[in-house]
Amino acid sequence: MPHILAIDQGTTSSRAILFDAGLKVVALAQEEFPQLYPAPGWVEHDPSDLWSTVAGTARAVIEKAGIDAGDIAAIGITNQRETTLIWDRATGQPIHHAIVWQDRRTANTCTALKDAGHEAMITARTGLLLDPYFSATKVKWLLDHVPGARARAKAGELAFGTVDSFLIWKLTGGRVHATDATNAARTMLFNIATNEWDAEICALLDVPMSLLPEVKDCAADFGTTRADLFGHEIPILGVAGDQQAATVGQACFAPGMMKSTYGTGCFALLNTGSDMVPSTNRLLTTIAYRLNGQTTYALEGSIFIAGAVVQWLRDGLKIIREAKETQLLAEAADAAQGVVLVPAFTGLGAPYWRPDCRGAIYGLTRNSGPAELARAALESVGYQTRDLLQAMRSDWGAAADGVLRVDGGMTASDWAMQFLSDILGAPVDRPVVTETTALGAAYLAGMQAGLCPPPAEFAKSWALQRRFEPAMSETDRSAKYARWQRAVQATMSV
Repeated sequence: MPHILAIDQGTTSSRAILFDAGLKVVALAQEEFPQLYPAPGWVEHDPSDLWSTVAGTARAVIEKAGIDAGDIAAIGITNQRETTLIWDRATGQPIHHAIVWQDRRTANTCTALKDAGHEAMITARTGLLLDPYFSATKVKWLLDHVPGARARAKAGELAFGTVDSFLIWKLTGGRVHATDATNAARTMLFNIATNEWDAEICALLDVPMSLLPEVKDCAADFGTTRADLFGHEIPILGVAGDQQAATVGQACFAPGMMKSTYGTGCFALLNTGSDMVPSTNRLLTTIAYRLNGQTTYALEGSIFIAGAVVQWLRDGLKIIREAKETQLLAEAADAAQGVVLVPAFTGLGAPYWRPDCRGAIYGLTRNSGPAELARAALESVGYQTRDLLQAMRSDWGAAADGVLRVDGGMTASDWAMQFLSDILGAPVDRPVVTETTALGAAYLAGMQAGLCPPPAEFAKSWALQRRFEPAMSETDRSAKYARWQRAVQATMSV
């Protein structure tokens, strides 16, 4: 039976998941890698860590499944978005560490561009706001700060890519420099209406267009792997940024359908079909997926810190050893204390877009302890999701008031999902398959390989594991959310 290998390269770990032709998980391998913080607000990855963990987990999952690489019909890649790399075309050697999507070093550049009046043009063409989150100003920073980089780029010696492009380059032995439309849409250099790199924005930032990869559909031919990597050449047939891959994996193919993924950050997407819906609430207009040359758009809200707040409890405060302990602590917490955590460790994302903000805790008493902090950490994710969904309702209308499909590591917590439903006042659906990001990448590759059905048929296979219904009174819901809003305003005023 043919198999599909999904490579899921995330912010804190790389995973490889092997699916059978029916998209059932056969085996999984995962490896974490270090986060690098060279200065306050700066976040980097060593590109060798990205590559070694991807190659290592892919080999491990093939061995774990006990199959031959020749039994793999296709590879699908999904990845942390916006994270930026530039490398030498001749050697494949990066010129600097990868600058991670969370990195805020280009905040002053973004402010200067806003002050010069460029944001309206950039937003109209890319659907994005001028923020350090996106790749464009990271590329400019690398060209400005690595000696000789801009001259080498203009000479055609260097290549830029988000993580998917870097992995495709490495997997194919440098034969293919490509990306897909969803990753291109997150660079702030791509015109999502024309589906082309934008020459005017590139010129504004002094980014040579010779740096840029070819942009393909999400299901397309991205080349084949080097034979020596896995023992056989394997075609790479599907690519999508992690949140768009999760949208596909959640089968959110109809306009009005919403999903929210809880990984390091939280990202909610609302399918808007063929319409590019401009946001009046500082959400992003982006590409949900592009298939057969047809673009489907989405509204997206991005929260920078979701699962990462649990990592902070574990690695920073050291009040838990494993993520699952947060549920027991939250259940034991004194809810009457009303502790509120605003996890703006790397700034506030949508709908605030305040890269200068930093985290804060409110409502501490002498009796506050690990349980109250754990509860506040989990609640912060629910509050931030409500911020996003309220903005979506305003931009899209009543169609965005329905069920929210959820996935990602945090959804394993029944307590967190029940609070999410309570604070939203809406049903929250957790699917049987919560590995939806990898599932989406596998599906795209499998569809291109002729193993998987078209989207409408694939959607019928989506299965519910549990629906969480709101049980909180409207009075309590409103009071809690008002406390959160006051905390956010206080944080932004510091």
